[in-house]
Amino acid sequence: MSNTEKQIEQEIQDKGLNAPRLTPDYIDSIILSEHYFIAGDAVGAYYSKDMPEAYKKSDALDTLTFCILVLKNGFTVTGESACASPENFDKIIGQKIAYDNARNKIWQLEGYLLKDKLHNA
Repeated sequence: MSNTEKQIEQEIQDKGLNAPRLTPDYIDSIILSEHYFIAGDAVGAYYSKDMPEAYKKSDALDTLTFCILVLKNGFTVTGESACASPENFDKIIGQKIAYDNARNKIWQLEGYLLKDKLHNA
């Protein structure tokens, strides 16, 4: 949970806004596991000298980080982080950004589900 999320959550609580809603803790609670990989590592694992040039690994893939979040219901959500300057690439920072991007998608999905539930009630 980011500091911004904590601040917003505290503001919501301070104002006594208690209608059905999503919370950062709820979003975190439905994440079963997280997995990371660098695109270059994945493509490199399948590299073959016999492959056409267009399919061979590009150095640009070494700065592209993916995060896969597996949710408790078995659904997967992905997030990405691409570093423009290879000299600035940091594996941990890439993972943090990719995780945040994946987690943000959960808010959208769960928001839709909650709205649908309220609409049908």
